[in-house]
Amino acid sequence: MKIAIFSTKYYEKEYLNKHNPKGLHELTFFDVALNSQTANLASGFDAVCVQLTDILDAATIDLLSQYQIKLIDLRSAGFDNVDVKAAAKNNIKVFRVPAYSPQAIAEHAVALILTLDRKTHKAYNRVRENNFSLQNLMGFNLYGKTVGVVGTGKIGSAFCNIMLGFGCTVLAHDIVESKVLITKGVAYTSLDKLFQTSDIISIHCPLTPNTRHLFDKKAFEKMKKGVMLINTSRGALIKTADAIDALKNGMIGYLGIDVYEGEEKIFFRDLSSTIVPDDLIERLMSFNNVLITPHQAFFTKEALDEIARITLLNFTDFENGTASENEIR
Repeated sequence: MKIAIFSTKYYEKEYLNKHNPKGLHELTFFDVALNSQTANLASGFDAVCVQLTDILDAATIDLLSQYQIKLIDLRSAGFDNVDVKAAAKNNIKVFRVPAYSPQAIAEHAVALILTLDRKTHKAYNRVRENNFSLQNLMGFNLYGKTVGVVGTGKIGSAFCNIMLGFGCTVLAHDIVESKVLITKGVAYTSLDKLFQTSDIISIHCPLTPNTRHLFDKKAFEKMKKGVMLINTSRGALIKTADAIDALKNGMIGYLGIDVYEGEEKIFFRDLSSTIVPDDLIERLMSFNNVLITPHQAFFTKEALDEIARITLLNFTDFENGTASENEIR
């Protein structure tokens, strides 16, 4: 197959080529994002391969159909940037990488928790300036704390297992309960009770119309004052403006995010010499109890290997007409 790969990052070529050693598929890499303005670049290809930052709305998909594109393959688990109905209408299949390294993202969530708690990032900067004071570096023990987990799919389950190892009480909320987690001591409960009783809340659910801005002013008002909130899932699960208000009045005591609802204009870019065109993220960064990382939770060697492997497998399965659980229907 001839495949146009959009929004290519510097590290992706190595891994994608590694899993295409015999040149079974002809890969052409584009740095630009795919949208209605750049869809013409897909002319002459059989399939497009995209990231969450690409915009595959109805207008873009109509253009892809005109260029005879038959497959959209996402290098991600999320797919809310793709108008799946428009793709089906144009007889374009949509595939994704549903799970590549749940442990990578779960471990990053824990890294955010420990950094916010023990303030290791602040200590590191102090010591580099020969400041060895412990002033304002007080943390708390994770042992014995109540941790709420919203979403217990593969990533949420991996996170639960880690927090159980810390000796935490783990509460969970999901439309499907995991019997395995229950046997390990995880207690499923209502979302309201999880909000009311958790010292730390970690988000691991998908972004859907029902979960968009699930964490808003009403939700924050139900939480323990000073709660730690962690999001390594999707940015728009949190209503940023409401989170800022909750930080200002102390309802949220700590916020750690690896995703942001306006990240498509910011993340994966070096904006160090420019003005960031987003007032909300600039406001977030002004809080000393907020930690933001640039959508790097997935960024491990193991995860990149798996993303590339499954991405290439999706191309092969589609070309061979093999049924795949990675197809979005």
